[in-house]
Amino acid sequence: MKRLLACGVAGVAAVLAACSSPSQAPSTGGASEQRTLTVFAAASLTESFTALERTFEQQNPGVDVVLNYGGSSDLAQQIVNGAPADVFAAASDATMKTVTDAQLTAAAPTVFATNVLQIATAPGNPKAITAFADLAEPELKTVLCAPQVPCGSAAAKIEQSTGVDIPAVSEEPDVKSVLSKVSSGNADAGLVYVTDVNASKGQVQGVSFPESAAAETNYPIAVVKDAPQAELALRWVQLVEGRDGASVLGAQGFGRP
Repeated sequence: MKRLLACGVAGVAAVLAACSSPSQAPSTGGASEQRTLTVFAAASLTESFTALERTFEQQNPGVDVVLNYGGSSDLAQQIVNGAPADVFAAASDATMKTVTDAQLTAAAPTVFATNVLQIATAPGNPKAITAFADLAEPELKTVLCAPQVPCGSAAAKIEQSTGVDIPAVSEEPDVKSVLSKVSSGNADAGLVYVTDVNASKGQVQGVSFPESAAAETNYPIAVVKDAPQAELALRWVQLVEGRDGASVLGAQGFGRP
């Protein structure tokens, strides 16, 4: 990923100009025009979409993919508020619905991946956590995603179905923040996606629990209505849903719908 989106929303043309480097201006001498594709994606897609960014840019010379990662609910609200985006990939159907209810997708979203929660602990699992019910222990410092974020919503669904009440010491804006709390030693455990545990490369240890299947998360993707780069946006969706996307996402631990 070359950079994150860091511009305001004062109009598509102004934003793209502000976000572009000098090398992105149309060049002379017959070179292809430089174009920017802006993708809003759930934080749990960071590793997968960053890998696909490289593939896409190789397949589409002159294109710079700008990936804006964050909590799906925050990203959805940014799009509703007018943030310029070409593609939105969410970590739940509910957060995508925020955008579709505002009639801001060019076509109906499609689900390209699934995910389940896993308990993240310090390497070696020093607190000997073996089950979801263990997270109810008051002496255990557990962090969760905020309830409006897909990973937080999934955790709440499991709490409700099991009757287990987790006394979380903090609620974080996305799974990467939860993971950081655990890997830094500021928390004993956290609920993240299995893909985030895989992406940590040993910084945390994952504990699977059967109740997670009841809160499997869909990942929908859609081209944003009136996208500045609608053609490129469609190509990105096709890459994610195609063979290359399946390979990258599968290696990270995502399921296929």
